[in-house]
Amino acid sequence: MRVEAYERIIIGIDPGTNVMGYGVVGINGKAPVVVAMGVLQLSKYEDHYMRLHRIYERVTGLVNQYLPDEMAIEAPFFGKNVQSMLKLGRAQGVAMAAALNRQIPITEYEPRKIKMAITGNGAASKEQVANMLQRTLGIKQDDMPEFLDATDALAAAMCHFYESSKPIQSHGSKSWKDFIAHHPDKVKK
Repeated sequence: MRVEAYERIIIGIDPGTNVMGYGVVGINGKAPVVVAMGVLQLSKYEDHYMRLHRIYERVTGLVNQYLPDEMAIEAPFFGKNVQSMLKLGRAQGVAMAAALNRQIPITEYEPRKIKMAITGNGAASKEQVANMLQRTLGIKQDDMPEFLDATDALAAAMCHFYESSKPIQSHGSKSWKDFIAHHPDKVKK
């Protein structure tokens, strides 16, 4: 199926400075379909700034190729290693800049929220997330990626699909007094 045939396309990004994952989901109605997933291996570049440059180039290329309507990106989690967090934040920022350059709206999701959306367990392993995506989206075993960063990115895209598909809940009245004050026409005298 061609990319243009989808009503909506979401790209998911799992930022990283060694391996960056990406996943693209096409949506028609309520039926998500895997369009693409893969990784960008960055460990061959010793220079951190060259890695950031490659992330920007690759995300720009993915945006140009798949024309996503939205981006879902995994937010950096807070760890003990400040240097690692700084590098991960830079990788995330560069990926976001590539999408923003094309006016693509971005939503960040915490890793626990993504895992909860996919598996129902915020502490699920990467393998559990990959297995659930495989079953939910009907991905053949031969099409499963070697690196779980790709399925993590796909999970971010699917999390965004689930979150954005929820019905909008109206904020009801806090009490009967509040209800009457806002809806005097509903009260019989």
